[in-house]
Amino acid sequence: MIVKLTKLTPILFAGAAAAAIAAAPVAGAQPAPPPCLNADGTPCAGLGYVDGGGADVNIPNGPVGTADGGGAGGVIPGGPGGSAGWDGAQGSLAPNGPGGAAGPGGASGCLPNIGCINIPAP
Repeated sequence: MIVKLTKLTPILFAGAAAAAIAAAPVAGAQPAPPPCLNADGTPCAGLGYVDGGGADVNIPNGPVGTADGGGAGGVIPGGPGGSAGWDGAQGSLAPNGPGGAAGPGGASGCLPNIGCINIPAP
């Protein structure tokens, strides 16, 4: 019995190696990325683009943003929004919420029901 097993060992190893080589492409394959779905389960549309001049994103009823060599800006409907460029930046946490701006001339900010402040540049 031992003689038969020793003569079959190379065949068993060859069979195992062939099975491992055949399974390697399947094991190494990356799974397909999940499809893009909106919160309501509908497929995502073309939400934006990037080219040599900048980038734009526009999610229906959601965040909107843009960026290019002149600056960047974005807003979430009913929520925070802001922009920044060579002349400064401004932003707010909500349409009627705290907000502020800063630029070469100084900075300013407002807190609803509290007040506003302007600080000139030195």
